Amino acid sequence: MENQKTIVNDGIKKRSVGSSIVVGILGAISVVYLLNPTWGLLEFIPDGFPIIGNLDEAAAAAMLISCLAYFGLDIGALFGRKTKKGDGVIDVEVEDR
Repeated sequence: MENQKTIVNDGIKKRSVGSSIVVGILGAISVVYLLNPTWGLLEFIPDGFPIIGNLDEAAAAAMLISCLAYFGLDIGALFGRKTKKGDGVIDVEVEDR
């Protein structure tokens, strides 16, 4: 059965246009939110609150990094994160006795 979001054909993942558009829109919204000047026009949590004031910016940054990773730009690799080899697949043979 094929997954609607990701179709694997000859080892290349192809994504549907609809999901790519949604991820692109979410990425654009997070960029606009992060570039918002400190006037507070789009503030969900005001920055004046101690500790929790910057959680909305952190969430927008995390969403932007996730959207970029969806389109193939791995920001984590810039900071030394190692990529997984074999996509986490473990090859196991089971013998029936």
